[in-house]
Amino acid sequence: MIDHARDLVSVREATERLLTAAAKLDNASVAEPSRLPGWSRGHVLAHLARNADALVNVLEGRPMYVSATARDSDIERDAPRPLDVQLTDVRESAARFQATGAAPADWSRTVELRNGVTDAAARVPFRRWVEVELHHVDLGIGYELEDLPAEFVEREIDFLAERFTGHPDVPPTRLTDGTRAWSTGRDAGAAEVTVTGSAAELLGWLAGRRDGSGLSAQGGPLPSLPPL
Repeated sequence: MIDHARDLVSVREATERLLTAAAKLDNASVAEPSRLPGWSRGHVLAHLARNADALVNVLEGRPMYVSATARDSDIERDAPRPLDVQLTDVRESAARFQATGAAPADWSRTVELRNGVTDAAARVPFRRWVEVELHHVDLGIGYELEDLPAEFVEREIDFLAERFTGHPDVPPTRLTDGTRAWSTGRDAGAAEVTVTGSAAELLGWLAGRRDGSGLSAQGGPLPSLPPL
């Protein structure tokens, strides 16, 4: 059972960590490249703010974004803003998301996200938690995958392994950090490849944040994963 209320608390805590860390930047460093190709740190902060508002739309039954073009243009428009404006926007949009999450609602209902993707409303807070944690890492300001909360790491590996399950371009794969194990890839009676490494390295590879060089593969080469 997904505990959306508990996840909302985790989102709030993750947002505070990010805001506290980002407040140590200055206008020049916000304009510098993030770890995401083609995006500055300002792009990442702008995306986080607009994503919070987009998930409010989802929870309130509106389209997540007016269009893909509008989503991208809003990020480009907001990316060059000064640090104080960026931080205020992230904080205020996060508060709007929390307020929407606190309103009485049927959390078992199905909601629609981007590109026709649907999910239970109760999973939306976790999706926001993913955005905040991974984009904090993407800022490249000292917060690494190894710093992520253990519960978050395990749940996001669960989520991404499930996402690639049944994908025709991913061989049947067993993932393990030496303690826990996950299965992903094409349906088959047994795994063709076993990928072993720390939970942080597994998450980094699944989420497209690391190239997998910190992992070992047995039974075949490290699978190539499709983009998220």
